[in-house]
Amino acid sequence: MIDIPAELAATQQLYNGDKGRQFIAGLPSLVADFLERWELRPDGSPMHGVTALVLPVLRRADGTPAVLKLQLLDEESAGEPVALRAWDGDGAVRLLDHDPDTHTMLLERLDPTRMLSTLPGTRDAVLVIAGLLAHLTAGPAPAGIRRLGDIAHAMLDETPGALRRIPDPQTRRTLADCAAAVREVADEPGDRLLHWDLHDENVLAAGRAPWLAIDPKPLAGDPGFELWPALHNRYDPDETLWRFDAMTDTLGLDRARARAWTLGRLLQNALWDIEDGRPIQERQLEIAHRLRTPGA
Repeated sequence: MIDIPAELAATQQLYNGDKGRQFIAGLPSLVADFLERWELRPDGSPMHGVTALVLPVLRRADGTPAVLKLQLLDEESAGEPVALRAWDGDGAVRLLDHDPDTHTMLLERLDPTRMLSTLPGTRDAVLVIAGLLAHLTAGPAPAGIRRLGDIAHAMLDETPGALRRIPDPQTRRTLADCAAAVREVADEPGDRLLHWDLHDENVLAAGRAPWLAIDPKPLAGDPGFELWPALHNRYDPDETLWRFDAMTDTLGLDRARARAWTLGRLLQNALWDIEDGRPIQERQLEIAHRLRTPGA
């Protein structure tokens, strides 16, 4: 029997309602099915993020450590196995098996106790993320991956209505400027394979490499859309421009385009906040302000 973490059950109910409750109810039998089908045995307590159950396992045939990842299929996670196959372990966790019907994956086991967030130096952590992104965004996205261009144009369509719901004029101006920046680059969205969510708790230590990325939400687009999480991690306002410059230098990005796509990430986050009735985080507005300052 597998104990389903209560926190995972709560987030599934919060974000997915009846569908989430059905997913949680079916997890024990789903786990049992894949332990038998892929000849695995449990090797530790279940772990979880916001949406997925991750169970440490051993392959019965040879004792290889791995993890079984079970999650509801959604727009963001649909491309995960496709991206992991494309990367084939270069900068990311390696996919060992995949069931397309249930979206269940068998992944190589990394070290969940050693996230990049445990690295003392924030500048060192930013450089690790930049180095990983250089590998992950080096090639074009496979067919079928959702496209940044579609997301950008959808955001621009939503912006006028969202702005009318913001009472503070300065915040309104900030988001209008972000939309204007996105509008300049939206018709050239790029075609690289993007991780989209490379924050410092989605980077784990490994035996075969110092650090590897996990949990992608893949996109086809411009690598400039990847920089926001590293600006937001362990936030330090005075480090904003250093981090931005370090990443654009490492990735060889055009600075103006990278700034526009980074402001696009603020716009994306803000539109979600507005839709859910939440205030826009001051930290995000501060990052946008620093990137928009003349000479930045």
